Amino acid sequence: MPLPLGPTFREALASSDRPLAGMWVCSASPLIAELCAGSGLDVLLVDAEHSPNGLESVLAQVQAIHGYPIHTMVRLPVNDTVLIKQYLDLGVQNLLIPMVHSVADAEAAVAATRYPPEGVRGVGSALARAARWNRVPDYPARAGETISVTVQIESATAVEAVEDILKVDGVDAIFMGPADLAASMGLLGQQEHPKVRAAVEHCLEAAVRAGVPAGVNAFNPDTAQHYLDKGARFVFVGADVLLLARGSEALAARFIPATHDDDGATTHDGDGDHTTHDDGGNFRPSY
Repeated sequence: MPLPLGPTFREALASSDRPLAGMWVCSASPLIAELCAGSGLDVLLVDAEHSPNGLESVLAQVQAIHGYPIHTMVRLPVNDTVLIKQYLDLGVQNLLIPMVHSVADAEAAVAATRYPPEGVRGVGSALARAARWNRVPDYPARAGETISVTVQIESATAVEAVEDILKVDGVDAIFMGPADLAASMGLLGQQEHPKVRAAVEHCLEAAVRAGVPAGVNAFNPDTAQHYLDKGARFVFVGADVLLLARGSEALAARFIPATHDDDGATTHDGDGDHTTHDDGGNFRPSY
């Protein structure tokens, strides 16, 4: 039975009359991915660079998200031809390629998503979910139409080369990662530093001039709005693991009275049912 593939993130950006908003899925959990898929956001970004994800867990999450009215993007762990082939064969249509520092890096990423003669992607669609095991009509000839490539600008070197990277045929969007960008500028942990923000704004302005959509990571709502005002076409504004971490901390802060240890540090303790300390003062759970 012939099967169609859904529209790409590239097509979603082109057809939207507003910027798109999304969040990260870093838990490697299909259940959490499906839970977030029904959120009403535009896109979920499954991370395989800084999260405990491999091919099998990414596949499970892509399948869990499928069927919900939301786009799925996957960030690979590295800009690698073999890995790009494998993620595409899983049926991932929207790729985020990290650490693209140059035109050569961008060209390599695009080439890895195209079959010869346009690129170097290995041919195995009959065996792969990408073509639904040859149920997608003319997949080898049309594969490029079913894929979007977003490259991540996250170093001072990439910022300097951004105008040329934007010209690479097959780069559908760029995405700025302020954390790594700040580190590359000698400002580790200072994503809000004026120099970092200026670098992000430079990339946004270059993208607007080139007519290429640009996005940015911005978990601070005010920062996200600032970059939207500067021309960002999509923003990622949260992550499943951080929402859970901050939410669970808020519960502890609300229901467990604060105490102070000998060093003046604030801790939370209850009535003894939840936590105990050994003779050395070390925290251990009670069961």
